[in-house]
Amino acid sequence: MNYHKKILPNGLRVITVPTNGVESATVLVMVGAGSRYEKKNNNGISHFLEHMAFKGTKRRPTALEIATLFDSIGAESNAFTSKEYTGYYIKSASEHIDLSLDLLSDLLSNMLLDPKEIEKERGVIIEEINMYEDTPMRKIGDIYENLMYGDTPLGWDISGPKDVIRSITRDDFMNYMKSLYSAHNMTVVVVGNFDEAQVLENVEKYFGGIVRHDIAGFEPMQEMQNGPIISIKSKKTEQAHFALGVRTVPLKNETKRYPLEVLATILGGGMSSRLFQEVREERGLAYYVRTHTDHYLDAGYIASFAGVDPARIDESISVTFSEMTKIAKNMDIKKEEIDKAKEYMKGHFVLELEDTRSVAIYYAMQELLEGKLINPDEEMARVDSVTLEDVQNAAAEFLSTPNYSLSLIGDFDDVNRFRKLISE
Repeated sequence: MNYHKKILPNGLRVITVPTNGVESATVLVMVGAGSRYEKKNNNGISHFLEHMAFKGTKRRPTALEIATLFDSIGAESNAFTSKEYTGYYIKSASEHIDLSLDLLSDLLSNMLLDPKEIEKERGVIIEEINMYEDTPMRKIGDIYENLMYGDTPLGWDISGPKDVIRSITRDDFMNYMKSLYSAHNMTVVVVGNFDEAQVLENVEKYFGGIVRHDIAGFEPMQEMQNGPIISIKSKKTEQAHFALGVRTVPLKNETKRYPLEVLATILGGGMSSRLFQEVREERGLAYYVRTHTDHYLDAGYIASFAGVDPARIDESISVTFSEMTKIAKNMDIKKEEIDKAKEYMKGHFVLELEDTRSVAIYYAMQELLEGKLINPDEEMARVDSVTLEDVQNAAAEFLSTPNYSLSLIGDFDDVNRFRKLISE
């Protein structure tokens, strides 16, 4: 699998990934616009705007007309918002790439932003917020990042608070788009079986007129912590959820990022991982337990997550903390564990690459966030290059710190009760 990149005169980056042996194609537009670019008075607007893109354009004035077009070609269409980017995509049979390009350029260039549709969509957004509030397994990640990054855009929820969602106006959307939706802050990725010359011609036809302008920046994150920190979202639930982790490195720190990802896999990356075996299999404390890393442009962390019986929450946190610190103290990682973790990571990556949508996101995120591209075989080679010493060094540097962060969702209110569990 190989990519080709072209930059249009307006600065828009185009990445094509010809893929033989597939009948589908994904067209993805990713914008460097996410919730960390927001202010208090518009927190949630990135995600709200993503919803509004499908509610009508000047050429296709109703949501029904747009939905009917998608359905008429059997396409999968959606969008997603993170803290650092927003993506819009259409996955369809390869023969419909031209229509997909037309539709996406129309959605992003000619949104009607009808006040009546905005008003209706407020209710949809608020119900989405309610859904996440009632899904602690998903909400715990937000609670954890709020603890880590505090009252900053990086610490705020992507969906925003309800009172702000209720106050956003059409002018707010227009001003937000003017601040970030510039041609040079976008990348278009096309993955599938297609004629590359024709696709490039059509991308320029549909996206070449998007204007380039100055864009807003974001508030840099200053990583600071002195000792354990804990937050509790008190809520009566049948299952308690917690996230326990430490700060690590930003996205572009590849020297440490890859060893951290292998370390996370060893700890909680599969059914044979240390935490899965100890927390679930040996003690029966949890249904799910996992560890993963996350990296932003100027911050990062490794954290373990679990859903457990509230009556056994103390034991669950203690065992998780013990496993995370023990791997750093004992230096008992074996080469066999490293090899298995790397094969696990590469195997899951290969499975993702069978989906043209996943491939499109893979390339778009690299281009938009890292400013460079590598093919999947190079990605796997970097995973392969991680050594036992690299992982041991990562464990010693990051998991032996006293600066652990713990977030909980459950019927608890005593922070001090949990502080002693993560203090040595």
